Amino acid sequence: MFRGASKITLDAKGRLSVPTRYREQITSRCSGQMVVTVDRDYCLLIYPMPDWEEIERKLMRLPSLNHQARKLQRLMVGYATEVDLDGSGRILLPLELREFAGLTKKAVLIGQGNRFELWDEESWNAKRDAWLQEQDPDQGLTGELESLSL
Repeated sequence: MFRGASKITLDAKGRLSVPTRYREQITSRCSGQMVVTVDRDYCLLIYPMPDWEEIERKLMRLPSLNHQARKLQRLMVGYATEVDLDGSGRILLPLELREFAGLTKKAVLIGQGNRFELWDEESWNAKRDAWLQEQDPDQGLTGELESLSL
């Protein structure tokens, strides 16, 4: 399980150094093979290969005549790029993906269970603050969230 937030720096070539606390888990889970793709929130999603393959199968089973499903397939599968953890614990992010997410130098890696989200640091801070402020105390939680106890 990937959890926690880590501030990281991308080097001039677009490589990110995966925090040490995740490296052994990534190596044992997927031999360092990962997939990076885009997210609708303009961040990148980084999956261990086995988890990505499961997601990809689900995406490709969606009905191709459904407009929303096709958009999601085009984005997530279309941008999906295989990357390998190198001997120094880094992955190289393709330029197209860095541009999509607005990544330059400072970034934040957010553990999300079976995947990471990679955000430009300024974008992350702005989104996080907006999400924290948009909670309306008069608006109740719906569905599955009603039974969640924290």
